[in-house]
Amino acid sequence: MGKSRLIEMNNVGIVVENLDDAISFFSEIGLTLEGRGMVEGEWAGQVTGLGNQSVEVAMMVTPDGHSRLELSRFLMPTTISDHRTAPVNSLGYLRVMFRVDNIEELVSRLTKQGAELVGEVVQYENIYRLCYIRGVEGLLVGLAEQLNEK
Repeated sequence: MGKSRLIEMNNVGIVVENLDDAISFFSEIGLTLEGRGMVEGEWAGQVTGLGNQSVEVAMMVTPDGHSRLELSRFLMPTTISDHRTAPVNSLGYLRVMFRVDNIEELVSRLTKQGAELVGEVVQYENIYRLCYIRGVEGLLVGLAEQLNEK
C-alpha cells in the first residue's frame, strides 16, 4: 500500500450563532449556498468527539466551485468558547481570505451592512490590494484584490 497523498482542501468550518446572517454575509462576498441541513446523532459525535450532537449546517461554495465554507450552528452541545474577536496574531484559526475584484466596492457594500474595516485597504507592491474586515458576528475575513492579472 502506497503513501497517502493530499487530493484537495474540502472546506473550512466556522461556527456561528445566527446561520441566516452568516449565509447572507458570505453571499454578499460572492459565495453561493450549496446546501443546508441538520447533522445529528451519535455517529456525528464519533467524528467530532462531542458525543450526541445536533448541528445545523450550511455549505457555501466559491464561484470556481473549488473552495467551501461549512457554517455550523450548534444546538447541542452548546458552544463553550468564543474567539471571534481575537486579534489576528492569536493562536488558532482566525480568518479566511478571499480573492476578489473591486475590493473598494465590496468593502463599501459590506460596511453598509455593519462590517468594520480592521485597519486600512493597503497595497502590497504591484501585486495585491489587501484588507481585513470584521463581518457578521465579529468574524475576521481577509480580502485580496490581485493587481495586473494576466
